[in-house]
Amino acid sequence: MRIAVPNKGRLHDPTIDLLERAGLHVVDGADRKLYADTVDPDVSLLFARAADIPEYVADGAADLGITGFDQVSEAGVEVEDLLDLGFGQCRLVLAAPEEDDTIETPYDLEGRTVATEFPRITENYFEERNIPVDIAEVTGATELTPHVDMADAIVDITSTGTTLRMNRLGIIDEVLKSSVRLFARPDVVGEEKVDQIRMALNSVLTADGKRYLMMNAPEDRLDRIREVIPGMGGPTVMDIAGTDKVAVHAVVDERDIFETINRVKQEGASDVLVTEIERLVE
Repeated sequence: MRIAVPNKGRLHDPTIDLLERAGLHVVDGADRKLYADTVDPDVSLLFARAADIPEYVADGAADLGITGFDQVSEAGVEVEDLLDLGFGQCRLVLAAPEEDDTIETPYDLEGRTVATEFPRITENYFEERNIPVDIAEVTGATELTPHVDMADAIVDITSTGTTLRMNRLGIIDEVLKSSVRLFARPDVVGEEKVDQIRMALNSVLTADGKRYLMMNAPEDRLDRIREVIPGMGGPTVMDIAGTDKVAVHAVVDERDIFETINRVKQEGASDVLVTEIERLVE
C-alpha cells in the first residue's frame, strides 16, 4: 500500500508528524527522496508535489494520497474522500482591487479577465453562475496581476487574508473551502489495509484535545463524582482491593480538566492523575 504525501512546503511537516503519531514511522527519513518505507512492511510513502498527488492516486502510482481538497478539486480526478485531517485549512476566494468600485459582485466581472492558479475550479465557479469571463492561468504572484493590468480580479488561496490586504485586494466571494484530506483510489476503498490506515490517522485526530483522568474515590461518593465528570460516556470504575475506595478513569476534554479536578476533589476524590492521550479508537 503506497501513500502519496507532500514532498515539501507547508503541508509536508504536519503530514509526516501525523503519520508518525499514528504509528507509521518513516524508516529512512524523508529528505530528498522519492520513496520511503515505514515500520509497516506493507505501507510505503511516495513524496510528490501536493498538486500532483491527486493524479498519482488516480493513475495508480499510489493507492492513497494526503493533500488539500483544493488540489483534488482542481485536478478533477475520481478519488474518494476518506478523512478530513484537520490541518491546512484555507479558502479559495474571488478578490478584486479595493479601489475598483465597479466590481462588487461576481456578476460585475462578466466579459472581464480573472487570473488564477486554479483554472478548473474558477471555470466551474463562473459556469455555475452563467457568468462569461476570460480566465488567465498564472503560476505565481496571482495577487499582483490586477495591478499590472493582466486581470480585473483573481481567484486565489487565502488563510488569514493578510496577503490580500497587503496588495489592496478585497474579497468578493468565497469559491471553495479546503483542508488536507486522506484520499483513496475508488478500487481500494474497503480493503483491510486502507481501513487500518484510516483508523490509525483518525485515532490521532480523536485524541487531540482529550486527556485521560484517573483518581481514587470513596465508594459512597461515586454517584456524585459521576455527575461532575464530563466526557465520552460514563467513567470506568474498578474496585480497589482491601479498601472502601474505587478507581475512576475517564476521558475528558482538555478544556474541562481544570474545573473537573476541582469538583471531584470537593467530592472526596484523591490521587488525581491526568495524562495525555496519543491515540483514541472509538
